[in-house]
Amino acid sequence: MILSVKMSSSGIFMYKKFMIGLATFIVLFSVNTMAKSVAIDSNSQLKTKFSAMLGLNVSAIKKSPIKGLVEVFTDQGLFYASEDGNYLLHGKLFGLTNKIVDLSEESLSQLRLDGMKKFDDNMIVFPAKNEKHVITVFTDITCGYCRKLHNQMAEYNAKGITVRYLAYPRQGIKNALGEPTATFKNMRSVWCSDDPKKALDAAFSGNTVAYRICDQKIAEEFNFGRQSGVNGTPAIMLENGVMIPGYRDPADMLKMLENIN
Repeated sequence: MILSVKMSSSGIFMYKKFMIGLATFIVLFSVNTMAKSVAIDSNSQLKTKFSAMLGLNVSAIKKSPIKGLVEVFTDQGLFYASEDGNYLLHGKLFGLTNKIVDLSEESLSQLRLDGMKKFDDNMIVFPAKNEKHVITVFTDITCGYCRKLHNQMAEYNAKGITVRYLAYPRQGIKNALGEPTATFKNMRSVWCSDDPKKALDAAFSGNTVAYRICDQKIAEEFNFGRQSGVNGTPAIMLENGVMIPGYRDPADMLKMLENIN
């Protein structure tokens, strides 16, 4: 027999609120219980476990703000795990002390700032004459909003915003057959051109760029993007390492940069 119960809209709201609270309690209770009952494994043991079971390549493991959980930085982004590696969480962690703070974004911001340094010589840069701010954009030449952003380059530069590009071919580096994807090959050709800025202008205009192969770090830039939490383009990294997903017009971009603490 199926029992049907009708509730008013206010009743449904209270029920949902109760369930959210209950779920939060269960998660916090479970985390606290694990923290008291498990011993801390070494980082090498955790790395081996995540690699063997999940195929995650772990670059670093650090303490998290929650007792019993650690931050796990991988080639697929940031995860949280119990100290024994038996439990894994994927999602945002927020602090709710004096104000709401995105603790996950804080951790990733520093990772981005540190990791970006190795690509200083591999970026395609459109400098502002009177530079006030610098943004770093993960881009794809097949992305419509990336094209829109690029077509407004003169406006960004006029507002004192220097734009630096990192390659993020959304198709990935290799296809199912293990061969380089078309987007990867085309973006590599842009970065390997004698004049990368001119080649990028041409690519965003829909023109074909001469095929080139060189040692530009296209694959490394793509992997760095995944590690940094990029899941679409354009993805805009601000001067403090915070990532802004999606397109922002020049006026909104300047306002956002001016409001950085």
